Amino acid sequence: MVVTAWVDGRISADESVASPNAATGRELHDAFLSRIPALTLGLVRARGDALAIGSVELLRFGKPEVGRNAVEWPIEGGVLAGAPGGSWRIAATDGRLVASIEAYRPALPRPLYSLTQLVMHRLLMRLFLLEMRGRDPAPRATASATQRRRAASIDIALCATLAGVMRRPPKPVTLLGIAAAYHVACWSITGRTLGGMVTGQRVVAVDGSKLSVTQSMLRLAAIPLSWMRGTPIHDQIACTEVVID
Repeated sequence: MVVTAWVDGRISADESVASPNAATGRELHDAFLSRIPALTLGLVRARGDALAIGSVELLRFGKPEVGRNAVEWPIEGGVLAGAPGGSWRIAATDGRLVASIEAYRPALPRPLYSLTQLVMHRLLMRLFLLEMRGRDPAPRATASATQRRRAASIDIALCATLAGVMRRPPKPVTLLGIAAAYHVACWSITGRTLGGMVTGQRVVAVDGSKLSVTQSMLRLAAIPLSWMRGTPIHDQIACTEVVID
């Protein structure tokens, strides 16, 4: 679930996922600061209570307020902050994990911020919350490797047919473009490709919710790693599951 609102050039946004597990404010504090490097492939690191790339502070936080089931940092500056003010909060409440930014003024102009920083913020926060939630219990029974291969075969055949219709002989770039658009659209809208519908499968986030567009793109981009290693690493990276529908 995503909620976004703008007031006088300041943004407030929430991202939340269902979670059966309780978490304390201290656990949320420590987990966020420790997992940021992994979520950003080592690019962004926590330095004290600031997020930084090298010596550059992206966001500088004040002293966190750690409660029983939530942690909140005041935003004091950094190159991504247009002005001090606002807060960053993570909480576990009513069976959900919620990450929210309140009254934050970005340094980037609103259109550019919405297309860049906000997109990455939503993706990273969703992945963080889903990792905190964990994979157990699974939202539904998961599909076997054989079932997944059957669905993939149908999808590959469909994409190859569409590529052949558009251009004869089909070029690899055409096939890749069709396959990328097809999978991202299907996973983001319904979670089901044609292969999934035929074999009774659906791709969902580990909390059972639909994938975001950026989460779908991340899952697709990580598929070659799964092919090389022979395990579904793309589902681990994107915090997704293939379940029986």
